[in-house]
Amino acid sequence: MPFQLYNTLTRQKEDFKPLADNQVGLYTCGPTVYDYAHIGNLRTYVFEDVLKRVLLYDDYKVKHVMNITDVGHLVSDADEGEDKMEIGARREKKTAWEIAEFYTEAFQKDIAELNILPPDIWCKATDHIKEQIELIGTLEKKGFTYQTDDGIYFDTAKFKDYGQLAKLDIEGLQAGARIEMVKGKRNSTDFALWKFSPSTSSGKKRQMEWNSPWGTGFPGWHIECSAMAMKYLGEQIDIHCGAVDHLNVHHTNEIAQSEAATGKKFVNYWIHGEHLLVDGGKMSKSKGNYATLQTVIGEGFNPFAFRYLVLTSHYRSKLNFTWESLQAAQNALTKLYKQVAELDDARKLDQEYKDKFEAALNDDLNTPQAVSIVWDLLKSDLPAGAKKATLLDFDKILGLGLDKKQQLVEIPEKIEKLLTEREKARSDKNWDKADELRNEIEKAGFIVDDTPEGQRIKQAS
Repeated sequence: MPFQLYNTLTRQKEDFKPLADNQVGLYTCGPTVYDYAHIGNLRTYVFEDVLKRVLLYDDYKVKHVMNITDVGHLVSDADEGEDKMEIGARREKKTAWEIAEFYTEAFQKDIAELNILPPDIWCKATDHIKEQIELIGTLEKKGFTYQTDDGIYFDTAKFKDYGQLAKLDIEGLQAGARIEMVKGKRNSTDFALWKFSPSTSSGKKRQMEWNSPWGTGFPGWHIECSAMAMKYLGEQIDIHCGAVDHLNVHHTNEIAQSEAATGKKFVNYWIHGEHLLVDGGKMSKSKGNYATLQTVIGEGFNPFAFRYLVLTSHYRSKLNFTWESLQAAQNALTKLYKQVAELDDARKLDQEYKDKFEAALNDDLNTPQAVSIVWDLLKSDLPAGAKKATLLDFDKILGLGLDKKQQLVEIPEKIEKLLTEREKARSDKNWDKADELRNEIEKAGFIVDDTPEGQRIKQAS
C-alpha cells in the first residue's frame, strides 16, 4: 500500500510523492516561546514525530526544519495587540531575550521527555531578520505590499487564490468588514509583513526592534516561517505541518506571501492536527484550562503515558483529555512494558504483522489501528522471540521506549472499582460514602484528589 496523507489543500487523501526521489523537506511550525508549551500543543508535535518516523522507516532522507518564534507573534491574529514575547518579559520581570532562551530550553526538554525526534535545523526568527526583510522587499517590488501608519501590509486582493487552503469566503469576509476597517488596511484579510515600533516619545519602546528600509520595527509573524522555510528547504517544500488553528490565518498567509514572491507552489502537502480538548472545549493558555507536561509528570505520570494516549486517537480527530483517560493510558502502557519485558530475546520478526502495521500507518497515520495491532500481536500464538522482534520494529515509529526498562505505576483493578464507586457516590451527592471510599483507597497506598476535571489518583510516596 502506498503511503497516503490527508492533504488539507485538496481535502482528500493522496499518495505521497516527494519532489526529489527519496528526499523529503519537512517544515513543522514550532512554539512561540513566551511561556511553557501545554499538552495540547505537544499533541501536535507527537503526531508530527510519528509522520517523521514513518518517513524514516520507509528509508526517506528527511530534512526537518522547525522554527522558534521569538518575536512578532501578536496576541491578535488581526495584527493588533502586544507582542507575546513582550508580555512574557513583563510578566516575569525579565528581558524578552531571557524569556525566549528559557522557554526554548523548556520546550526542547518537553519534546525530549516525549521521545520526539528533534529537527535537523532549529531556526529562530530573531536570527533571520535579514532574510525576512529581503522577502518583504521582493514582495514590494512585485507590487503586493502597501504602507499604513503602523506597518507594511500584504494586499491579499492582489493574490488570486488567497484563502484556498482554508476555503475562506473572501467576499463574505470583506462585506462583513466594510463597516469597521481599521488601521488603513485595504482588505480585512490583509496582514502585516513589518510592524513599525511605537514612537520613543510614547514611552513604549520595544525590546526587540531592527532597522529596515521602511523604518525601525519588527517582522510580522507569518513572514518568519516563509523566510526560514525557503532558506533551508528551498522555494518548494514537500510537507508543512501544524495545528488546525493555523489553517485560517497563519498558513493561509504563508502560502500567499511565499507564492507571490516566487511564482511557484509553496507546499505540496499540508498536514494539520486536531485540537486536544478539555471539557469539550479547546485547550488554550488564554482560557487557562491547560496543563503542561511538567504538570503531568508532577501528578505521577510517565510522559510516555501521554504519548500513548495521543497515539490511541487519530491526529485528525479531536481528543478529549481527562486525568482518568491518562491514567487508563498509563495502565495500558504498564501492561505493555511488562509483557514485552517477559518475552524472550528478539528473533526474526513476523512479516504478516509487520505488513498490517505498515498498512495502518500508510493509511494517513492511523495510529489507533497500529496500537490495536500491537495488542493483537501480543495475544497471538507467535513465538515469544518473533513477538519481541516485531514489537521493537514497531516501536521505531511508536516511540514508546519498548527497548528500555520502564517502571510505571499500575492502578490495581480493585482500586479502579473503588474509584468508579466513589465517582457514583459523588454524583449522587452521597458524601459520606465518597469519604469512606477515599479512606479505603488511601489505606491501599493511593491518593485521590478531586478536581474540576474529575478524580486524579497517584501512588502515595
